[in-house]
Amino acid sequence: MGTALTVALIILGLFLALLGIIGCLFPVIPGPPISFVALLVLSYAKNWEAFSVTFLIVMGVLTVVVVVLDYVVPAGGAKKYGASKTGVAGSLIGMLAGVFFFPPWGLFVGAFVGASVGELIARKGGKEALRAGWGVFVGIMVGTGLKLAFTGVILFFYIKELIYG
Repeated sequence: MGTALTVALIILGLFLALLGIIGCLFPVIPGPPISFVALLVLSYAKNWEAFSVTFLIVMGVLTVVVVVLDYVVPAGGAKKYGASKTGVAGSLIGMLAGVFFFPPWGLFVGAFVGASVGELIARKGGKEALRAGWGVFVGIMVGTGLKLAFTGVILFFYIKELIYG
């Protein structure tokens, strides 16, 4: 592979790894999968010698697990704190609205407000509505932290391979 192409692929991979981290805060960008693609790009650029097949398979499986958990954890937080289906639906609507009006922090605030409003619509009291909103907020924070940690690990391995590989 030509040197210019190799350098271009390495830069592309680094861009993807960084975009993956940004994607953890913006739900329209699938952060962990994009970060995983960065590992594949670097491996390709280095003639598949950068990372072992086992490493790439493990990271691929972990990428799928993190993506699935990103959907499960907020719902689990909502259920743990007593949210109804209306509250969970409200949190999803609130997340989407929040991301468009106040990115990226609107995701968290929108989910909290949406879950609380959803619970009020479901005729729960103010305290129960706030509790459900808090549960969704905690779940989203845990899911986001998990995604950030995972994409950070991918960036670590990417840079480590560039420096020491």
